[in-house]
Amino acid sequence: MSSQITRRLKPEEEEILRKREELAAIRATLAERELELAEFRRELAAFEGRYLRQVGTLYAELDEWKARIAELKARLNPSTDTNAQAEQARQQARQTYEDAHGAASQAPDFVPSPDLKKLFRETARRIHPDFAKDAADLDRRTRFMAEANRAYEAGDAEALQRILDEYQDGAETVEGEGIGAELIRIIRQISLAKDRVTAIEKELAALRISEIALLKKDAEARAQAGGDLLAELATSVKEQIELAKKEHATLAEQDKPA
Repeated sequence: MSSQITRRLKPEEEEILRKREELAAIRATLAERELELAEFRRELAAFEGRYLRQVGTLYAELDEWKARIAELKARLNPSTDTNAQAEQARQQARQTYEDAHGAASQAPDFVPSPDLKKLFRETARRIHPDFAKDAADLDRRTRFMAEANRAYEAGDAEALQRILDEYQDGAETVEGEGIGAELIRIIRQISLAKDRVTAIEKELAALRISEIALLKKDAEARAQAGGDLLAELATSVKEQIELAKKEHATLAEQDKPA
């Protein structure tokens, strides 16, 4: 008959096990929240790109015609007010053009695959800066996490895997000096991770009520009803452009030499 002797864990060892389980859980939660934030940012960027290409460029054209109209009015009836209105309209036209044709307008549609999402979760879980053990580790993790975010936003799974492989999570093998040091480190990591989860939730809440997010929500609701909000907006702006062209033509006739 054989017997097996099991060593009873010391209280501090039991506490370490509990904290490791808590840390593993918060790592998973944080990875999910980071993914949710990265995904929502990219969705908004993609929608903004579509909006700018489909509607924003038309608003830029409309503002250009409005500026031309204001400038003609200032030439026909020069005054402090008409000159100021013309200058303001021209500045608005420049700004709208820059917005409509800037980098934001080039953002492509983004539909991440399940494999890409899974890889990003694993990357965030292993290299997140909130789990750094010292200043050097924090700097390294921060750099790798920034690269991981860029790779995810670009939909580049190979780059994301390469970042994870390169990092190799070497800091995880460093256990510190004794149970006390490890316990303090884990408690700090848990606290930082919880703070980051809270910060992410606040940022997501702010993003969800942003102007572009509300427009995206309206567009999705319109699509469910069988419509196309961006197409409808584009049609409305095109009609305004035609009216502006007619107004400009009328003023241009008045501006012709007698």
